[in-house]
Amino acid sequence: MTTLIIAEKPSAAKKIAEALADGKVEKNIYMKKIPYYDITYKKKKIYVVCAVGHLYNLVEREKKGWIYPVFDIKWDEAHKISKGSAFTKNYLALIKKLAKECKEFVVATDYDVEGEVIGYNIVKYACKKDDAERMKFSTTTKEDLLDAYDKREKHLDIGQAMAGDTRHHLDHFFGINLSRALTLSVKNATGTFKVLSSGRVQGPALKTLAERELEINKFVPVPYWEIELACEELSAWHEKGKFDERKKAEEIVKKCKGKKAIVEKIEKKKFKQAPPNPFDLTSLQMEVYRVFRIQPKECLAIAQELYTNSYISYPRTSSNQLSEKLGFKKILGKLAQQKWYKPLCDELVKGKLKPNNGKKTDPAHPAIYPTGEVPQGIEGREKKVYDLIVKRFMATFAEPALKETVNVKIDVNKEKFLGKGTRTLDEGWHKYYDPYVKKDEVVIDVTEKQELKIKELFLHDKETQPPRRYTPASIIKELEKRNLGTKATRSEIIEHLFMRNYLKRNGSIEVTDLGLETVRVLEKYCSDVLDAELTRGFEEDMEKVRSGKVKEKKVLDDAQKFLTKVLAKFKKKEKEIGQELYESYKETQKVESFVMKCKCGGNQKITYSPRFKSYFIACSTYPECKITHSLPRGFLAKSSDKVCKECGFPEVMLISKGKRPWAYCINHDCPQKVAWRKEHPEYFAKKEVKEKVVKKKVKKKK
Repeated sequence: MTTLIIAEKPSAAKKIAEALADGKVEKNIYMKKIPYYDITYKKKKIYVVCAVGHLYNLVEREKKGWIYPVFDIKWDEAHKISKGSAFTKNYLALIKKLAKECKEFVVATDYDVEGEVIGYNIVKYACKKDDAERMKFSTTTKEDLLDAYDKREKHLDIGQAMAGDTRHHLDHFFGINLSRALTLSVKNATGTFKVLSSGRVQGPALKTLAERELEINKFVPVPYWEIELACEELSAWHEKGKFDERKKAEEIVKKCKGKKAIVEKIEKKKFKQAPPNPFDLTSLQMEVYRVFRIQPKECLAIAQELYTNSYISYPRTSSNQLSEKLGFKKILGKLAQQKWYKPLCDELVKGKLKPNNGKKTDPAHPAIYPTGEVPQGIEGREKKVYDLIVKRFMATFAEPALKETVNVKIDVNKEKFLGKGTRTLDEGWHKYYDPYVKKDEVVIDVTEKQELKIKELFLHDKETQPPRRYTPASIIKELEKRNLGTKATRSEIIEHLFMRNYLKRNGSIEVTDLGLETVRVLEKYCSDVLDAELTRGFEEDMEKVRSGKVKEKKVLDDAQKFLTKVLAKFKKKEKEIGQELYESYKETQKVESFVMKCKCGGNQKITYSPRFKSYFIACSTYPECKITHSLPRGFLAKSSDKVCKECGFPEVMLISKGKRPWAYCINHDCPQKVAWRKEHPEYFAKKEVKEKVVKKKVKKKK
């Protein structure tokens, strides 16, 4: 009896085959490039195949052009729906072919909602089965994969699959209908086709960011003054803090000038600083951004790669708890094989290994932890993130750090100043988490009645500050707090808002005029779609579907009724909405497309060529000025405030779905690009040939 094991990715299929095989792993190639494995485990023949993410996507049952509302949708093969998914065709063909030879089916996709949907759809549509067995694992080490296969469940997690199916249908209902409504409103009002989008989570997420932006825009700064006493031994500030009137502050400065500064009182307090909790995905993304300034979406991609290579556990977890069943001593023993971790691991295993667990749980996976497998050939950002995860894991078992705060009251001619200091008396967990600990130490070494040596008295002119904009990390935390999206989708949602020109990167996240206008228009005409409570309600419904308390049909029927009502209202005001959005879009485009001033006095701007389906940079005074700069094809281009370190020319951001944005210098002769051409001659040769062909065609026409 032959068994078919279905993994989620090629690398996972290889790991599973290598873990289970009694002898040699026989690798086969289908259609010249699709790998699959033929192995024997306990005298049983097994095929191990892989998906490449979703092989099935939702699509309209009957396409009727750009109309809305649309609710009649179905699962269909991804390669039939999107050109971008064409590569999935042969993976699916292989699974269908091998399924005919097999009697038993085992799903070994990631054990989460998305993984369950991927596996369930393959079993249902490709293998023509109603159910399958299920492997559950949190790491891809040989030991865990063997255990997962031997203890596999007899059935799929149908509740989880149905919850995922519900989520996909809801997101499709909201996404396709709201996006079409916004896009068609602009087209029908102005004749301009500009793709705008919103969605079940995207709308409330954008509203969250827009609310903060409006707070900042409305903020009116209020002046105040502070007095600083700068001594050789320490710095202190007047006990009153903020002065509303400059005159009063000046009088105190005058009163203190030339007088003695005497330490009147010292208060010391010791406290224990508890070690950190283990990482869940959100806290990992926040810490990676704080320490390395790596964007949350990229952090997830790096963590996923580390997981696939068996170096860490499954990263898409909302738990910050580790169970003793994981075998902490064993993991630390394996980590000690890496010489830079050995001293710390050897010290930890001498004590009681009890992690400082948090309160968040996940029914499928524990907090993120290193497996102990020795990484091979990782470098750069991958190495940094791995080191952070290892040191966080070790720090959770360590003793609290002992710290001391010192508060000093200083008398200067009866005016009181306060100095504050903090120092670490016992490192505790700090030495395990070095160099990632926030220390901020200020050591104060003075005694009561001591006369301090005054260097200067400063009167600082200040003003109240607006609320801070969200960073790519803090918005992920805020969405989690509001229960918007999932741990795996939040960073993707924010990236999508950037793609649509609703947001721009300016150190922190700034909402564009188009983003603010989209929120304003939606609030004016259909505010319900921005309601976080509505989205939270659907999240709760999906949990009920998962537990079997509510049927999927009821949740989808409720969503359909809601959207039908909202979109009917929207349709009545379509032209007014479109006109308002269009005006804002034009203003946003002016800012987003500007690259630099041209030699002729015009503006060099990013322009799109519908004919060649690519972006390039041209002067706003064309055809008088014909200075242009070419850009690589296949990317969305956006301006940035960055300049090339090599030549000083402006850089634009090139964006491609699923890849990290690429800072690209527009100077054709930039030394950096010359080096790239030498490194990858075959790639740049192809690009240059294409450019020459285009030029020849243009000449012939002339």
